[in-house]
Amino acid sequence: MASQLIVRAVPPFRVPGGPAAAVGKLLDSARGLLDDVELARARGMEPLPRAAFLTGRVAQRRFAAELLDVPPSELTAAYDCPQCGPGVSHGRPGYTLGGAPAPVLLSLSRSAGWVLMAAVRDPAPGQRLGVDVQDPAGTDFDGFDEVALGPAERESLRGLAAAELVTGRARLWARKEAWLKLRGTGLRVAPDTVDVLDNPAIRDLPAAESGLPARFAAAVALSGLPDRD
Repeated sequence: MASQLIVRAVPPFRVPGGPAAAVGKLLDSARGLLDDVELARARGMEPLPRAAFLTGRVAQRRFAAELLDVPPSELTAAYDCPQCGPGVSHGRPGYTLGGAPAPVLLSLSRSAGWVLMAAVRDPAPGQRLGVDVQDPAGTDFDGFDEVALGPAERESLRGLAAAELVTGRARLWARKEAWLKLRGTGLRVAPDTVDVLDNPAIRDLPAAESGLPARFAAAVALSGLPDRD
């Protein structure tokens, strides 16, 4: 049976009182859910990055717990960084459950306050997943194409201008980030050397599937990604 991909978007977390109040509310929720290593990382951040970090971690834990049909408090964070190894607060997300790796593959991305999560329950051995969301406004600057895109990708944008160009850049960048997350390399690889135009393991996520506002670009990369109907 092919692995089932599950995608979910979480809107920006806002409460009356502005960012400071939002961070306080998030901390209250996080203290009962997140592990010490995650909370320690959050404490070292400025308020706005801390709010984004906590929103993502709380949402991801609840998402994983729902898929596994267990209380979120029964999960223990088990991140694995290809460079630093396991036991850190960054890298590929994962959890343990009862001391064993939880049978769920996860990936998360943030943009403009939104959180996009993807998961595969009971993944095949060695399967990898990457998801990414991009606000096109982040690609609207001179020099983006030369730094981020390869020759074929730049050619695919030829003739586009204004909003269409920015949207096209964001689509390619989301595909690129999703693929690099799947590979575990991140931006340690020069992005202009990674061509994502015709990679069959990557596909765009339309707003109807992702749950994101239509202006965002989103993509998922999944090793062994099945053909869609």
